[in-house]
Amino acid sequence: MAETVQHETHGFQTEVKQLLQLMIHSLYSNKEIFLRELVSNAADAADKLRFKALSNNDLYEGDGELRVRLSFDKDAGTLTISDNGIGMNKDDVVKNLGTIAKSGTAEFFSQLSGDQAKDSSLIGQFGVGFYSAFIVADKVTVNTRAAGDDTSEGVQWVSEGEGEFSVATIEKENRGTEIILHLKDDEKEFLDAWRLRSIVTKYSDHISIPVELWKDEIPEQDGPDGEKTPAEPGKWEVANKATALWTRDKSEVSEDEYKEFYKHISHDFADPISWSHNKVEGKTEYTSLLYLPSKAPFDMWNREQKSGLKLYVQRVFIMDDAEQFMPTYLRFVKGLLDSNDLPLNVSREILQDNKITQAIRQGCTKRVLTMLERMAKNKPDDYKAFYAEFGNVLKEGPAEDFSNKDKIAALLRFASTHNDANDTDVSLSQYIERMKEGQDKIYYVTADSYQAARTSPHLEVFRKKGIEVLLLGERIDEWMMSHLTEFEEKSFQSVASADIDLSDLDDEETKKAKEEAEKAVEGVLERIKSALGDKVEEVKFTHRLTDSPAVIVASEDSMSTQMAKLLQSAGQEAPEPKYHFELNPEHNLVKLVADVQDEEQFSQWANVLFDQAALSEQGSLKDPANFVSNLNGLLAALAK
Repeated sequence: MAETVQHETHGFQTEVKQLLQLMIHSLYSNKEIFLRELVSNAADAADKLRFKALSNNDLYEGDGELRVRLSFDKDAGTLTISDNGIGMNKDDVVKNLGTIAKSGTAEFFSQLSGDQAKDSSLIGQFGVGFYSAFIVADKVTVNTRAAGDDTSEGVQWVSEGEGEFSVATIEKENRGTEIILHLKDDEKEFLDAWRLRSIVTKYSDHISIPVELWKDEIPEQDGPDGEKTPAEPGKWEVANKATALWTRDKSEVSEDEYKEFYKHISHDFADPISWSHNKVEGKTEYTSLLYLPSKAPFDMWNREQKSGLKLYVQRVFIMDDAEQFMPTYLRFVKGLLDSNDLPLNVSREILQDNKITQAIRQGCTKRVLTMLERMAKNKPDDYKAFYAEFGNVLKEGPAEDFSNKDKIAALLRFASTHNDANDTDVSLSQYIERMKEGQDKIYYVTADSYQAARTSPHLEVFRKKGIEVLLLGERIDEWMMSHLTEFEEKSFQSVASADIDLSDLDDEETKKAKEEAEKAVEGVLERIKSALGDKVEEVKFTHRLTDSPAVIVASEDSMSTQMAKLLQSAGQEAPEPKYHFELNPEHNLVKLVADVQDEEQFSQWANVLFDQAALSEQGSLKDPANFVSNLNGLLAALAK
């Protein structure tokens, strides 16, 4: 290697420094994963070169046998992982090895506890990749050259995993990347061929290109019969099966191999919760290997984050994130597709419009939903854990995938008034089984949180009658319910709806009592409407309340409170909801207000009642100072 001709020093991104220190101290119990990560990266580099070479065969530079090689030098204390893949130029090196190009970084670090066991699992969820090298090395040297670049345009990256790294321009004859780990004194166990081979077999047996280890020469020796055994020269030996795992028969692939392959394609440390390996033959031929992760990544809600499946065509890697084969609401699914029907020079435009693509997408979607159905039925505890991580993403499904709306609805889980705690384990089928005689709707309430939903005044009459109500406390719930209109021929009904009517469940005695209660405070409705003016569209009596004096509900032709909040949180303008103000004629406070003769004091009472109801429904008031002023005025009058 020629002398360095250019040298620069850079500082690590702050998050990288934090991650390096955390990783070094938290992953000590599973140190060997560094080799899995580096070999996976090398295999990815080979895949990328194979794809680019489809349109430019010169990138192979006369060497089309792609491979990863492991070698070590016991005297120097170094372990080298090299590949002849796509390689990197200077910009690639600074970008890929000096920063963490992941969203959710701030959230990730905010969740760190200082507990090594807990933080170790978080690191796995966040992903470490190349940086895992510093678990065993106190210095890392990377020599690389991008395929197609001149030999004088090689790049050397060096760091000791502290605050800085240096980048230099070097002469590099071969394309690809060479990573030299200067192992710590207590990590010399990795300078052993048997140890390296066992790690490769354990973690990288599934990789479709050869992972080679150097076998030292064996000198001439005396045989048992006195004859000399011939010397064997040193050579590279393949340490893995080097066969694409998804091309093998399911019966030939062990559970551990499936798990390790998932970690290879996802760079997730945790095992998947389920997977499906399927070969489809007929009009459209393809193989799919789809995984359900056990933990959500930190960038799950980032709209800019790419998601999708790895796409292979006739076992040739095409792209990493082929989003066309999986709907957005299933973006948590990891895996790959290998199609025999798509052209090798496939483009994103072809993928978007191709009938074959549409057929594969439908097949993969059905496969994932079937996996979830089986898990929910056969492994309810696993499904509950899955839903806690990905349930809110699944809720996007009814709006996005009309053809599978019923299947998705059956997979949703809810908290309800029949639960003692915030357990989202009630299915819609279970709800329907528990419906009261004469009940023909599925009732639900939406709010800013589970607690707000559970204490909503809209629930009072439902609790009194023993009618179950689903409690929806996530921001996405209102949007989901605007697209989920019925399930098993039962329509959904918000308990905050203005036209809700439970009178069919009343007996004659109850109906008569309600009429008498309204008659006792007749006239109060017109006075309150006059006092509130255009704050409300209508004022009327309600018997949906038992403990609260009043409630506000959005009119049928108006946007709901929660939908307006959802749009505003997304930066969109939302029309002001039109409210009906409903009074409980049986409540003592309403009876008291009806008897107030002083119109100024009556107006204060009307506004206080309205603001109390608005606070309960909206969580905040537009004019809290006016509410306080009215309340203080009433308290002062009572004190006289």
